[in-house]
Amino acid sequence: MKKWIGICLAIVMGATVIAGCSNKDKEETAGGASNTPQKTEFSISMRTLAFNYVEKSPDLNKDKWVKKLEEMTNTDLDIVLVPHKEFEQKMVQMFATNDIPDVVQGSGGVNGKEMAGSVEAGVFMPLDDLLQQNGQNLLKVIPKEAWENVTYQGKIYAIPEFLSNPSRRATWIRKDLLDQTGLQVPKTVDEYLTVLRAFKKLGIENPYMGRQDFKYADAFFGAYDVFPYLTMFEEVNGQVQPKFMDSENMMKALQTYNTMYTEGLINKEFATINPTNYKNAILSGKAGMWTMNANELLQWEQQLKASTPSAKLEIIASPVGPDGKGGSYLYGSATRTYFIKEGTKNAADIVKFFDWMLSEEAETFFTFGIKDETYKEENGKIVYTSPTDSVAVDEERYRQSFLWLVQDTTYNKGALNTTEEGRSLINVYDTILANEGRDGIQFDPRLDALVKNPDIAPNSDTAPPVLLTHMVKMVYGKEPISDWPKVVEEWLSKGGNDVIKEATEKYNNKVGVTMPRR
Repeated sequence: MKKWIGICLAIVMGATVIAGCSNKDKEETAGGASNTPQKTEFSISMRTLAFNYVEKSPDLNKDKWVKKLEEMTNTDLDIVLVPHKEFEQKMVQMFATNDIPDVVQGSGGVNGKEMAGSVEAGVFMPLDDLLQQNGQNLLKVIPKEAWENVTYQGKIYAIPEFLSNPSRRATWIRKDLLDQTGLQVPKTVDEYLTVLRAFKKLGIENPYMGRQDFKYADAFFGAYDVFPYLTMFEEVNGQVQPKFMDSENMMKALQTYNTMYTEGLINKEFATINPTNYKNAILSGKAGMWTMNANELLQWEQQLKASTPSAKLEIIASPVGPDGKGGSYLYGSATRTYFIKEGTKNAADIVKFFDWMLSEEAETFFTFGIKDETYKEENGKIVYTSPTDSVAVDEERYRQSFLWLVQDTTYNKGALNTTEEGRSLINVYDTILANEGRDGIQFDPRLDALVKNPDIAPNSDTAPPVLLTHMVKMVYGKEPISDWPKVVEEWLSKGGNDVIKEATEKYNNKVGVTMPRR
């Protein structure tokens, strides 16, 4: 354990501790699995996820919803916020300094880059026995696939938030603008470009809303099935390789973005647009089309109407490529995950806290809020009206998504079923999203060759640095797109050959391999 910490310290020599670290004095004997009414005290690190409500809060530990959550669960939380944009870096720093909260929120499985090998190093405790004794709701509701994502050497090491439909991201369009163009809903890449050109003629500043690192701006990589991400491997002539090695289709995707850049269909500064500016541009009515998680459609539409009352948002099928398919990458079964630090004395009560998240009481609280304050009951039925002003929508989104730590994050069924618009969104999941999405061969744990070579290692939804630099230059016209095979060779020379060798061996030996779901 000490050796592992020393290695991490060497990696981040001179790094600072996570911003917003614990500022509560905690008693050594807090909690403990007992039957007394004593509050369960524990600290928990949480990624801000670029939620406005969270990032603008002066002290989330004093937030009224946190206080109500503590009251309902007889807990005393010490929330340590981890900045969204620096999540992986700050997590590594946290492990390096050994300033680890009682509960650590990860972003997926046990082998995520942000976990910095901490599970293997014994930083966290196995939870199997605790779950059997105190987590029956969790075991009953969370699907097997999600538990598998947080299992290491046969033992469960985290409690996962889960996703029943892996197709989560979707293509959004300003339907009111599309109606003004007189065009039909686009399907192919060429039809999409036609619509974007029509949006530009209407004076829309960002016909297609771009974003840094192509994150939430990657629909056309999906059309050509060349997402340069961690999960996108395929078998080609007996060799397992990343999909971005399909140079023919990768160059077509890059050419599409170059065309959009050259014609002004995407912001000239898209490569530096951060999540906040991305959302602000959309909500101020300056965008015509973009990608976002489908479950946020109604909330974003309400916020958009504050600046553009006539706006109408709609989810449409993502652009399809030569094979007639498209869509965003498919998420894993586990989204956020919660690890309990080894030696935490009140671990049993912490598991009970997470188990409560799947109770009817919790569902009512997170979905609708507080009785007679945010909702009413009439004849035994809940009467709830979703907020319309931007600030209140941010607060609702925070309560329903950020603060509800363990749930099926596909969509909030309770809230959507209260309106016709909500039921229509559920139908979108059952029709459009159920029939699109790209996937690939996956490896868990992460391939050693990728762990050893950060420059060539992609993240879950962004390309590795060595590729990303060339991708941006090619879209900006500073490098010829025809040089993509040379980029692949560079990736191979910097350790990619070892990645392919290891991936192929594990694939052939059926070791840690998951096959594509679609």
